[in-house]
Amino acid sequence: MATKKTTSTRKPAATKTTSSKGATTARTAKATKTTPPASEPKPDPKPAKTEEPKRMSAINAAAKVLAESKEPLNAKQMVEAMAAKGYWSSPGGKTPHATLYSAILREINTKGQGARFKKTERGKFAANG
Repeated sequence: MATKKTTSTRKPAATKTTSSKGATTARTAKATKTTPPASEPKPDPKPAKTEEPKRMSAINAAAKVLAESKEPLNAKQMVEAMAAKGYWSSPGGKTPHATLYSAILREINTKGQGARFKKTERGKFAANG
């Protein structure tokens, strides 16, 4: 039985050979790796990053607005306050207040007492702490 030779750079699959007694054994061929010469420097694939301030997320901006506010706010009021103060503005979504409301409820349910928000009444939230 002849073994099949491959010329690709992939690691070849195991080939089966049969010994004289009928037992089957598996053999694998090792692929050789070629390395580039050390004299050529590798090109930098990524350009150097400029230090830009990271944009604040909607939920982080809401936590900041509620911490600054003295009264509980609903999601629509929070979105308006975040846009007015320049913390966060909707990138074109139709219902950013609904998304924010959902995110706040999710944080309250998952973190419990450790959440940044607390629900004061129907649809209104205040800073927890």
